[in-house]
Amino acid sequence: MKNSKNTFFIFGGLVLVLIAAFGVNLSLGSVPIPIEDIFSSLFGAQTGRESWQYIIWNYRLPKALTAILIGGGLSLSGLLMQTLFRNPLAGPFVLGVSSGASLGAALLIMGVSLLGGLGAGFLTSDLSLIVASGLGSFLVLVIVLVVATRLKDAMALLIVGLMFGSITAALVTVLSYFSQAEQLQQYIFWSYGSIGNLSWSQVGLLSVFVLAGVGISIGLLKALNALLLGEKYAVSMGISTTRSRNWIILATGLLAGGITAFAGPIAFIGLAVPHLARQLLGTQDHRILLPGVLLYGGILMLVCDVIAQLPFSAYVLPINAITSLVGAPVVIWLLLRRNRMLF
Repeated sequence: MKNSKNTFFIFGGLVLVLIAAFGVNLSLGSVPIPIEDIFSSLFGAQTGRESWQYIIWNYRLPKALTAILIGGGLSLSGLLMQTLFRNPLAGPFVLGVSSGASLGAALLIMGVSLLGGLGAGFLTSDLSLIVASGLGSFLVLVIVLVVATRLKDAMALLIVGLMFGSITAALVTVLSYFSQAEQLQQYIFWSYGSIGNLSWSQVGLLSVFVLAGVGISIGLLKALNALLLGEKYAVSMGISTTRSRNWIILATGLLAGGITAFAGPIAFIGLAVPHLARQLLGTQDHRILLPGVLLYGGILMLVCDVIAQLPFSAYVLPINAITSLVGAPVVIWLLLRRNRMLF
């Protein structure tokens, strides 16, 4: 484990990189805006052009804050799952919460034809997809929590989560088979993920989910550190493993489910960042890892968003494609390392 002085400098460096990535994210896009005008706008001064002020405050600033919330939230939920199951390949969506959100969105988009004009009117609402996917993730979360009270083995719970994911994926496939081409295309676009379509009120609501998940996780720091050494050790430390597991599931559901509801499924960030943070910080202590993954995840998501929006171009790539290109090599590296195939 790195000493406290090194850890302090690492966190200072992460904060500086986060601020730099935040500024670059606001600056680059189809309309490039100078960095000095970005900070002038943020601190209430006038920018070179009035249109820049509008772009910053109505489009880029909500998007950048959304990227930080999503990156940090998914990274923390991935850390929670990897600790709970003591499996480095566990991610934030292993409990099926994301699949539940996908099912909710699919029912709204591809099942809307069953509702006729009423369904079409609801689909035009800005909040319709958020509500539908949020209800889907919440339903799966409740079912998983109920099942968790009846299972003593964490690995059995992991299998149950995977099975829920398979069931919801099968239902989405059935809906896709009977849907029209336009509805299917809309669902596919939703599944690509997006962080640029949220209003200020929606960003505020998303932050409530993320902050609630972070708050619960802070209260679980002692239990998380104990679980690293196994459930028997945690019990010997006076920790209720059943209660801790339920709180971990709830925190993960709030983070992963809430984020998926607002932004669609975002791949690999929650799986890759905890490993990157452990390598950087050189520790397994959750008191250090928790703020580390929040900062690292926010930075990585901002960088992925900069790449996705193709600076100086009007084209925007699907954010899922960029996060997969970044995260997949980390998973491959992890597998090679686990099998001692790294030279």
